[in-house]
Amino acid sequence: MSHLLKKSLVTTSFLSLACLTLASVHVSAQEKFDKSLEQTISSGTLKGKKDKENKAIEWLGIPYATSERWKAPEDVAKWTDTFDATKVGDKAIQFNNGEVVGQENALNLDVVRPDNAKADLPVVVFLHGGNNQTGHAQEIKGNTIVNDIDAVYVSINYRLGAFGFNPLEALKTGSDEENSGNYALLDIASALDWVKENIEAFGGDKDNVTLTGFSAGGRDVMATLTSPLFKGKYDKAISYSGGMTLADVEESQEIFASAIAPLVVEDGLKANEEEAKSWLLSESKDVQGYLTSVEADRLAKLMGNAGIRMSVFPHLYKDGNVIPKEGFETTKLNDVPLMLVTGTNEFSLFAAFDQRFAEDFNSGELFKDKKKLNEFLYARQYGGQLYRLSNGVESARNLEKKYGSEIFVTEISYGDNEKVTPKLANSLGAFHGIFEPLLQKPSNYEAFIGDSFENKGAQQLSADFKGYLKNFIRSGNPNSKKLTQWDKWTAKGNEVLSLDASKNKATIKMISDDETAFEIIKKMKADQSISDETKEELNNTVLNGRWFSSELDKQ
Repeated sequence: MSHLLKKSLVTTSFLSLACLTLASVHVSAQEKFDKSLEQTISSGTLKGKKDKENKAIEWLGIPYATSERWKAPEDVAKWTDTFDATKVGDKAIQFNNGEVVGQENALNLDVVRPDNAKADLPVVVFLHGGNNQTGHAQEIKGNTIVNDIDAVYVSINYRLGAFGFNPLEALKTGSDEENSGNYALLDIASALDWVKENIEAFGGDKDNVTLTGFSAGGRDVMATLTSPLFKGKYDKAISYSGGMTLADVEESQEIFASAIAPLVVEDGLKANEEEAKSWLLSESKDVQGYLTSVEADRLAKLMGNAGIRMSVFPHLYKDGNVIPKEGFETTKLNDVPLMLVTGTNEFSLFAAFDQRFAEDFNSGELFKDKKKLNEFLYARQYGGQLYRLSNGVESARNLEKKYGSEIFVTEISYGDNEKVTPKLANSLGAFHGIFEPLLQKPSNYEAFIGDSFENKGAQQLSADFKGYLKNFIRSGNPNSKKLTQWDKWTAKGNEVLSLDASKNKATIKMISDDETAFEIIKKMKADQSISDETKEELNNTVLNGRWFSSELDKQ
């Protein structure tokens, strides 16, 4: 080889290396987030604010869609001025704590991310709880989470109550999706589309999205697994205390017509509720005209006493389009890695605020009356066991034969041990929402938990729980070398990660939860703490018709 050829090859190699180096620098620069409060998205420029205490940046109340009553959401009109994203957006109109609050067309979301230069962060989209009748995007804010889970966090407001779900035939004048009556799911799908289109502006990875939700939001997450509308819209899913509950269209129409009939009579359109109900069940254009003209605050109050009973406020309809008629029996599930999270005392809050116990629970008299306390403990214990089962292993069992992706189930029992958390153990235990104080501070449940999460054990449990979440949202696998191995759930082993803590350290281990609803009901029958007559009364009034009680209801 000649000297000139050797020199030419060396020069070419050097230039190639230089180009590669420059390309690497260019890519690296592209992969950094600019940390600017002002960002531009598809609908315009917006400006957020810094949360210095939590080292986070947040953009609040961003409109992701707009909608007319009982219509599919549409794109937001572009704005020309800089949108002020420093204030919380309107919540969806709802009847909450005895008053109507919020607004129609409150389709907005919050985005929170770490205050650093990282880009291509995984994205978490959160659906709040509240029985799909109440609640708001700020339920879990994200500020105290995003640095620990190293993600961009999006929480959304979507339509609720009779605005979010309405199956009446007269409203079915639009597309198949609109005619489903599942308007809240259409909102959620629209929000996920917004994330795909815009999240890169906030340093998020549009191709790594985890859909999460608590309670009703968790049930919505589970419902989306069945829906062709959500195919490809997210990559992983987490359901916090959200089992598998769907509603029949025709039964739901009967319930909605009965609920709205008194308004029709009040307005003088029909002489009595029977005539009003029959009219509401018709396909008359007059029905549609009436419903779209009724004052929003009157509709917001409907079915407000549901108390996690589908029989009072049915929603998530098996319409055949948004949700298949076969529901969870469909063989075309959106098969993504799934995490199911539940507390071990899931029914305690609902028992405490059931009309049978609420007054005495709030006053403290319940704990002074042994007979009443035994009744409460019966409802709390067995309702909690059935609810825990429904949220976790029972959902996994129902999916198992049709699901290819890995399912991870965890049960949080922190709060049940009287020696560690005496106040909590003697009242609510590991209640519905027990995961929330592990993520967020201050907690929404401060009045109940007191200082139960201030010890070293709870703090370590919090850190480890967020560690599992961080791993899962990044890769679909919650495990790392620093954490106790979390085995995937199988039908044979019923593997569950048990999360608990002493006052000084977290106690995390794998257990097998192979219990069934039939076995729990058998224990209920054998329980001698209250009379059989009282037991039957509690079964029929406090525990009946809940998301988790189908096997008990059959009894």
